[in-house]
Amino acid sequence: MASQNRKPKFKNLLPWLDVLALTAWGVLILKYWLTNKLVLLIHPDYFWLAVTGAVGLLVLSFFKVGQLLQRRRGEVTPDMQHFTVFPPGFGSILLLIVAILGLVITPRVFASQTALQRGVTDFVGTSRIQPQSFRASVRPEDRTLVDWVRTLNVYPEPDAYTGQRAKVQGFVIHPPDLGKKHLFIARFVLTCCAADAYPIGLPVKLKEPRDKYPPDTWLEIEGQMVTETIKDKRQLTIAASSLRKISQPKNPYSY
Repeated sequence: MASQNRKPKFKNLLPWLDVLALTAWGVLILKYWLTNKLVLLIHPDYFWLAVTGAVGLLVLSFFKVGQLLQRRRGEVTPDMQHFTVFPPGFGSILLLIVAILGLVITPRVFASQTALQRGVTDFVGTSRIQPQSFRASVRPEDRTLVDWVRTLNVYPEPDAYTGQRAKVQGFVIHPPDLGKKHLFIARFVLTCCAADAYPIGLPVKLKEPRDKYPPDTWLEIEGQMVTETIKDKRQLTIAASSLRKISQPKNPYSY
């Protein structure tokens, strides 16, 4: 008898699990937006879509609460029987758990290990960074790291840039196939969301061993462009004259 009494009570709680899941996800997205964490997950162009969706979830949960309160006041609603593969409430419980984890755990910025796994490169095909973004009028010292990659995308001959000044910011990577006097300065490029983020960057020639600059350290590097043969390939390289440690930007991604 006790187990039979528990089933109706649990069944009555299932709709409230839906409300909690909808509310939790709405609050989670708005929290990321208000705390500037949403930039770690999606492209800023899609912020409006995420925020609109979050508001929609909260509005939907509000109306759901109204329906449940009316039901408790005695209004009868048809009891529809549905066949489900998972136990009743499984989906709502799963969504609620994920939302709670998202509220507790702060999203992490992609780091050097992820860049190595995804394949960091100094040359990105036109299917990723589009050549129409190339701006010939930008002075070499004003180009960002992404600007340099876009420039190489248009004209990849490294000797064409020898002697040009460079001043870029990014995080440090220590590729295992580079020597101790070279490191890689990189940024992640976001086209839509974190799932499609990919790393780009350039090798940097140092005057001292790279151990002084651990992986994931953010640097502002000044120097001149030179051509170096790295992994049997001629590559545009920054011969660093100045390396300054900087804080990770509020928005660490490029677009």
